[in-house]
Amino acid sequence: MGLTVRERLESIRARVAAAALRSGRDPSDVRLVAAVKRVPVERILEAVEAGVEMLGENYVQEARSLKEKIRAPVHWHMIGNLQSNKARQAVRIFDVIETVDREKIIHELQRCAQQEGKRLDVMMQVDLAEEETKSGADPEETRGLIEAVAGCENLRCVGLMTMPPFFDDPEGARPYFAELRRLRDRLQPLVPQGAVLRELSMGMSGDFEVAVEEGATLVRIGTALLGPRNA
Repeated sequence: MGLTVRERLESIRARVAAAALRSGRDPSDVRLVAAVKRVPVERILEAVEAGVEMLGENYVQEARSLKEKIRAPVHWHMIGNLQSNKARQAVRIFDVIETVDREKIIHELQRCAQQEGKRLDVMMQVDLAEEETKSGADPEETRGLIEAVAGCENLRCVGLMTMPPFFDDPEGARPYFAELRRLRDRLQPLVPQGAVLRELSMGMSGDFEVAVEEGATLVRIGTALLGPRNA
């Protein structure tokens, strides 16, 4: 018999803690976002019952459907590419948009958040992989995007997010995680007052321990926690 979701969660938390301690960090500085794309709702509910407090979904429509079924007080993170025409729904559904990568979406989120009377946390998705299939802003554009968010009354930039290329060996992803941390450290003194880039969202099922060693504060875990996805 395979492990339960609760047992997987306990194992992942132990691995996160060990990775944090290896790099001289406090394990409590790292939190888990359960990546729920194409995961049956029963398994997501198991994760919530086991103590998961943040759910990450790639698609607005799926998140809306899930939110109607999952009434627990969890935080919802948008972790997939966001189209401008879905901004209003995203503002209504999510607590954090991790994938902001262009000024157009910033202005659309601000417009919708203002109309909804909501304050929304956002993160800048940075493209360090330079792969056509990956979204994200060029690292050199990131400061300008953060400044654009600072000019939006209803948005608050809380950090950076990235997705490295896939490697069979998780060590292959380490330079990308290290680069995101260095970018954050370079930007922090330069960004507008009040923009505290406290979050680094990086690392998934296959490489989250390396990400934690390099400074991740949020790790997005799907298969390792929730098991195989639906086709």
